[in-house]
Amino acid sequence: MPDLHHFLEQISVMEYVFFLLRILLACVCGAAIGYERSRRSKSAGIRTHIIVCCAAALIMIVSKYGFVDLTLSNGQALSGTRGADPARIAAQVVSGISFLGAGIIVKHGSSVKGLTTAAGIWATAGIGLAIGAGMYVLGVFTMIVISIIQFVMHKIKIDSEGLTDTSVDFNVTKDPEFNKQFLDRVAKWNAHLEEIEITDDTNGTQRYRAIIKTSSAVSAEEMIRYFASDERITRYSVLPDLAN
Repeated sequence: MPDLHHFLEQISVMEYVFFLLRILLACVCGAAIGYERSRRSKSAGIRTHIIVCCAAALIMIVSKYGFVDLTLSNGQALSGTRGADPARIAAQVVSGISFLGAGIIVKHGSSVKGLTTAAGIWATAGIGLAIGAGMYVLGVFTMIVISIIQFVMHKIKIDSEGLTDTSVDFNVTKDPEFNKQFLDRVAKWNAHLEEIEITDDTNGTQRYRAIIKTSSAVSAEEMIRYFASDERITRYSVLPDLAN
């Protein structure tokens, strides 16, 4: 098989060893990025990031070296291969990885969850491409930077990032004064009423369903104490959104 013989002449055994090392290094980088997401119980954790980074490295290697048999040793292109662009395969990773992001990003009320994880997967794919291309220093450095950003910036909240969505659902005996008093209480918490839905029940009560953006200074226990202390409230539930 002359084509196979020609292909094997282009890539040595040592080069194949380096290809394997690139894939292993990509797995390590993917695991490092996915570790923080996994600790926070995200749907895309260590395994997902390892697979993305490993696959991206493989695709990059194929994109760079999978077409060496298209050119003879003297540089002459084989018949029918002139103008071939092997880089197009790696280019599809950048856009193709979006199918994972689409499954991770979800809308919860008026807020959007999963943006950080989706962006991390996209960056992980880029790191895999860099390692697959043999740009080890660039890939590892980017992995370190992204890991630091995920761990450090999670502890530093800026503006609305420091707010937590809390879902409240309660029934209250009809009282024309309650609505104003409830809004005053939300303002006292220095919170923001993101959404509210009020429906009339047949038993003479009203059902409130709302999403309140609160700072860390306002705990769920404090909100529960408020609902428990008001005799007009017959049923309540407070569900803080711990995902971020």
